[in-house]
Amino acid sequence: MRTVRDSWTSATSAVGRPRPVRVLTAVVVVAAAAAVILGALQPVVVVDGRPLSPVNGVCVAAVLSAIAQLAGLRFRLGPDAVSVSWAEAAVVVGFVVAPAGWLPAATLAGTGAAWLLLAWLTGIRNVAEIVHLVASMTLGVAGAALVTSLLAGDVPVRSARLPLALVAGAGTYLIITFGLVVLTLMLHRDAQPGQVAARVLYAKLPMSIGNVIVGITAVYALIREPLWLLAFGPVLWLLHRTYRFHLRAAEERRMWEAFAAATVRLPGAGEAEVARAGLRGALDVFGAQRAELEVHTGLGRRRYAQDAPGLEGVAGTRSGPAVTRTMVVAGRQVGELTVWLGDGGLPGPRDEAAIAAYGEALAGALHDAAAHQRITDLDANAVYERLHDPLTGLGNRIALAGEGDPLLRSLDRGRQVAMLLLDIVGFREVNSTLGHDGGDEVLRLTGGRINALARDGELVARTGDDEFALLLPVATLALPGTLRRARELVEQLRLPLEVAGVRLSVEVTVGVAVGAAGETGVAELLRRASIAVGRAKELGLTIGTYDSGQDASSTDQLALLADLQDAFAADDQIILHLQPEVDLVTAAPTGVEALVRWRHPRRGHLSPAEFLPAVERSELLIPFTRRVLDLALAAAADWTAHGIDVPVSVNVSARSLTDPTFPAQVTEALRRHRTPPSRLVLEITESVAVSEQEIVDEVLARVRSSGVQVSLDDFGTGFSSLSSVTRMPVDEIKIDRSFVDEMIDSAAAGAVVRAAVELGVRLGLRVVAEGIETIEQRAALIALGCPAAQGYHFCKPMPADRIVQALTQLARSAPANVTQLRADDAM
Repeated sequence: MRTVRDSWTSATSAVGRPRPVRVLTAVVVVAAAAAVILGALQPVVVVDGRPLSPVNGVCVAAVLSAIAQLAGLRFRLGPDAVSVSWAEAAVVVGFVVAPAGWLPAATLAGTGAAWLLLAWLTGIRNVAEIVHLVASMTLGVAGAALVTSLLAGDVPVRSARLPLALVAGAGTYLIITFGLVVLTLMLHRDAQPGQVAARVLYAKLPMSIGNVIVGITAVYALIREPLWLLAFGPVLWLLHRTYRFHLRAAEERRMWEAFAAATVRLPGAGEAEVARAGLRGALDVFGAQRAELEVHTGLGRRRYAQDAPGLEGVAGTRSGPAVTRTMVVAGRQVGELTVWLGDGGLPGPRDEAAIAAYGEALAGALHDAAAHQRITDLDANAVYERLHDPLTGLGNRIALAGEGDPLLRSLDRGRQVAMLLLDIVGFREVNSTLGHDGGDEVLRLTGGRINALARDGELVARTGDDEFALLLPVATLALPGTLRRARELVEQLRLPLEVAGVRLSVEVTVGVAVGAAGETGVAELLRRASIAVGRAKELGLTIGTYDSGQDASSTDQLALLADLQDAFAADDQIILHLQPEVDLVTAAPTGVEALVRWRHPRRGHLSPAEFLPAVERSELLIPFTRRVLDLALAAAADWTAHGIDVPVSVNVSARSLTDPTFPAQVTEALRRHRTPPSRLVLEITESVAVSEQEIVDEVLARVRSSGVQVSLDDFGTGFSSLSSVTRMPVDEIKIDRSFVDEMIDSAAAGAVVRAAVELGVRLGLRVVAEGIETIEQRAALIALGCPAAQGYHFCKPMPADRIVQALTQLARSAPANVTQLRADDAM
């Protein structure tokens, strides 16, 4: 869509023009008036051979001056228009036909009439500019007449000295008018003198030389053979067209060179940057007086504008057409570009096509900038969400470590630092009573209070569902001062608050851990503070302190980690015991669970509970997980080679599921053993499922997308069993053995098992009951519809070298086990 607007101002005076330009105009007008008066007072010198009388000659000179202006050319020089006329030819002919002193008056009358007519025809309304232009040409003619008179004197028209004088006069006219044009443009636009002079000279000099030649030729034709003047019409028309083409081609070349340079500058990182470059480019490309840009966004419209250099604040005195181009990208309107051209005439097809092309380039740059901004915002939001708790806005565990560890390293190694871990007491009851929205509000208010109570330099984070951490870089008086600070926090958090219309008080248990800045990091301080919280809860205290005697992973555990590194180098220390999962009715194998053991050279066989906690807290977790996966997949490949097609289940630690590289570790292990992903089942516990939910969900989603199965172990023992199943896509649930042990004697336990089986059926999940030890338990589970189980009743965990035989025996004897159980649970 295109609209052509009228000029955005119609100035009729010099008000608003730059003051230096107004001063120059006044000087030129006064000088021109003086030249006219002084010239008119000069006595008329009779020159031999002059073809016309003085009065007729003056009239002819005025008419020639008017024709020279009407037949002239206007070209753009930035936001201004420069006129190139046949004035030199008119000056040459006028000096021959009229007295030299009267030429300024004739020029004033002729050019003034011509420009008044042009103003009426083209819509130019700036009287100040017209007066300045007419006065400049009058002053130039006065100077030319003076120089010509001095050189020619009263020589006859046919004298050989006259052409030289005429050339000198025409040159004087060119120098005066050229100097005034350059000076005016410099004052008006604060432009570089050399650049303005070069462009004006490039436009005027060739035509001025041609004008002199045409004028002298016309003089000789007038004197010797007036009939030859009839041929001047076609010749002058041809010269006029040729020179117009020359100027237009030069302007076209300049415009497209500027177009290319401007479009190169368009791409930018932001909308404002692109808009500024686009407006600056529009001024350069089109020689515009002003450019405006209206950008359409989903949040509204924004406007940008820029005036040409030298027109800032005085653009209202400019006249010229405005072209508006609607910018569209992929059918969506991006905005509108409006360009006020410097010429007073209507824009031609070339202008409109160029503005349309420039608008398309600018639209594409704005669209790209908007897309770049959206990507930048998304990246910033992703970074923010990764480091902040979405509920309270506080930093999370990652942010606490990322900011706290460098802070601790910057402190003196001996300086005491402290970690306070605040655990909300009875938060489950808050959720049960007020609902999750009420519980969220309690967390927000509590987090806000802790943040408000934090002092300069202290770091606050939400590290768990109902846990907040406060890192104290300077522990005043070490432990005693930290305990006082903890008591202050407890008292402040007890102050009543209102949630969902209920007035309540928040009680917290605080774990305090103090250490030296150079010896402990944030993770270690959090671990110790967590131990202190657990100890305080056991003893019914409000504040608990960390004691190395409470730490299960103290000196003995550190030595255990060193031994574990030696175990990786050996082939027979880290081993697996494997226990089959079987069909409850047929006892046919349906899977195998891998249970890791450590055959310690000094301590004997160690169960997972004795070394796994230390492994999960250390840097040995990745190589340990790799070793277990290798052993499990190697065992699975062995029984697969014997024709037994069942998967292997491997327990996964909580820390592995918060490691974004874990899916790649699993994929690499499957590749090494050339095992299909469907043959691997990763078992997770409910406590794992609810910790760092967003990270765990992402890791599990990537694991499942590769084809690996996921099993929810110890189902029913956590506080969010149902939410875990519905939130996370799993393939299998394992009913905890505590319910299986009690289901015969406890109706409540039996109800839990029944509910778990029905839940699995409705969700399409496999259900496995753990810990089957008696035939009664088996019969009861079959009656409830439970499909599979594992336990001592079928097979105990055994070394890997015996699992193939056990699986083969279970598979062969499976048909014999298909017998209907009687009501008394006997086989």
